Amino acid sequence: MALMGKLRDKTHIVLFILVAAFVGLIVFEWGMNFTGPKQSRGGDVGAVNGEPIPAAEYEQLYNMVSTSFRQRNPGVEVTSRIDAGLREQAWNMVVDQTLINQLLKKYAVQVSDQEVLEAVNSEVNPPGIIRQNFTDPKTGQIDRELLEKARQDPQAKEFWLKAQEMVRRELMINKLLMDLKSMAIVTDPEVTELVQRQYTTFSGSFIPFPYDFAGPASNFPVKDEEITAWYEAHKGQFQQEPTRSAEFVFFPLTPSAQDSLRAKKEIDGLVSEFASAPDEAEFVKIQSDIPDAVNVTRTRADFSLEGGKKIFDSPKLAPGQIVGPVADQGYYRLLKIKSVSTGEPMASASHILIRVNPADKASVESGQALARKILDELKNGASFAQLAAKYSQDPGNAQRGGFLGWFTKERMVPEFTQAVFSGKPGQVVGPVLTRFGLHIIKIDGFDNRQIVCSEVVRQLKPSSLTSESIKRKAMVFRDDAESKGFAETAKLQKLDVVQTGDFTRQTLVSKLGMDEDVASFAFSSKDGAISQVIKNDNGFVVMKLLTKNDTGYRLLDDELKEMIKAELVREKQGTALKAKLAELSKSSGGSLDAIVQSNPGLRKITSGIISWRDGNIDGYGSDRRLVEAMAGMELNKLSAPVQTSNGFALVKLDGRQLPYGLDLEVEKKRILPQLMKIKQEQLFNEYFEAARRTAKIEDNR
Repeated sequence: MALMGKLRDKTHIVLFILVAAFVGLIVFEWGMNFTGPKQSRGGDVGAVNGEPIPAAEYEQLYNMVSTSFRQRNPGVEVTSRIDAGLREQAWNMVVDQTLINQLLKKYAVQVSDQEVLEAVNSEVNPPGIIRQNFTDPKTGQIDRELLEKARQDPQAKEFWLKAQEMVRRELMINKLLMDLKSMAIVTDPEVTELVQRQYTTFSGSFIPFPYDFAGPASNFPVKDEEITAWYEAHKGQFQQEPTRSAEFVFFPLTPSAQDSLRAKKEIDGLVSEFASAPDEAEFVKIQSDIPDAVNVTRTRADFSLEGGKKIFDSPKLAPGQIVGPVADQGYYRLLKIKSVSTGEPMASASHILIRVNPADKASVESGQALARKILDELKNGASFAQLAAKYSQDPGNAQRGGFLGWFTKERMVPEFTQAVFSGKPGQVVGPVLTRFGLHIIKIDGFDNRQIVCSEVVRQLKPSSLTSESIKRKAMVFRDDAESKGFAETAKLQKLDVVQTGDFTRQTLVSKLGMDEDVASFAFSSKDGAISQVIKNDNGFVVMKLLTKNDTGYRLLDDELKEMIKAELVREKQGTALKAKLAELSKSSGGSLDAIVQSNPGLRKITSGIISWRDGNIDGYGSDRRLVEAMAGMELNKLSAPVQTSNGFALVKLDGRQLPYGLDLEVEKKRILPQLMKIKQEQLFNEYFEAARRTAKIEDNR
């Protein structure tokens, strides 16, 4: 250890004012526990392959993850939902750290003192701690003079003892990575195929046959025993963590009218003070729920439709004026205008989306027929919003009347943008075909103004009195549900009952998100149990547990039976379709034209540019499965039936070519290092995922 003693005598540091914070960074970045031997302060929170995870170690990582989140998101409230996500992140980190430690031990990875010293002094690839803290920003090189001064500070001896262990761990992990990556092999055929896949195009013709060309689904009945047999044969596809299903009634924490009046009265009282505040930034910091809203740029897109109208149509929208307070999206907003200028053109619109495949003529025609029906209803006086709720296949806004909000030209696809920005307010245009489908669009308005302002914002929050009142309602419901029945009580009190579907400890539950108290109830209670009133970030919850599944597999429920039935019908249709196409191929003498002539409902697709790289067929669309099959076909010969994304096809290729002038060998040499790197990373990721998947992980948090 003489060498390490020599290094320790030299390695002291002067620049780190916040040494503790930096040590925290080491732990956060590299999963090192530099606080000394592991101790079970407060017990263990779990184990990995029998190795306990001390609560102190987990909490240390959680605190660092939480601190990092707060530093990156100043002003953001850490709700219980966010906190649950941070705790899950810390848990995964500590599990991964333990697994890596076990792998290092398994492969007896060692790093000598000499290797640590050489790494610290390396000019080529210094350790992360050296790069992060001693790189000269002007040159991008390690500032050796600064590093040597840091080494000679006697006040940081303990710090360097810890830092050298961080370097040692980094080198150990790198050795483990290199050992695993050395097992990756790239063969010449692999490189050749990759280059050909990247640059090869095909030309030829094909006829697509949908599954129902073999007959309707009703011609292919499926028995219950077939569904069960398929499930058992493919059971591995349905592995899952333990799940629960439940139903619940949610009592939202909604501010009362009195709460709203109180907030408005408070912000009304700030108008004159805000207008004359000598230090505007300080005033906003103290008075606003968004403390950094000083000299910010706003457009209509930053407000609700009604809020934007009140602000941008206000007669006070001028420099030096106060606009508001305006009620907007759960806030009262008071704006002090600094400037009003011209920005990017914006539009506000609503749409009704009819999903079609743009490359499928029949699909487009069917969509256009529905679009004509909708347009006729509009002409007869129907409400656009009601028709959007009824017909639109855009789940993000159908129930909001199809309202898309305010947007710039760049936010939408070109066809949509062209239709909107060429129209007039109040006009209905379309149907417009984009890659998403057919759109019927109602143009609401245009604006190109933007403002620079400072804002005092007050969030509308329920008072403690309001919160207690809502909680009492939840408690009354809970007591009645226990004696009279959950569904019956909800019906009598005219409350909505929400079904959760299956969920695990770590999945989001509709309306509730990831809630530890909900998970704790669900995974510790018996079927049919009704929870106590559970406090959530946004309200109160009363839940009834419906089912438990600890088998490790999804149960064969009605929904899964229907999915498997559809798969079996498709398999049977596919088998029949292949046989039918084989007969067609034989009877037509191998001619696609003859097949089309005898079956008028079919169409032959001819394309001169079929890209192997992305599966795109010029003039048709994308079908990776079909194009992949083309790669192995013989030219100028009708293929056997090949599977497509929606059925089967008969294909005749007449060309396969690489770009003129492409040197295959040169391109292979260029791609080889990239492919090797990808395979190395893939190998390590797969290895580590397998180690995690097969590890016995106990979570006792």
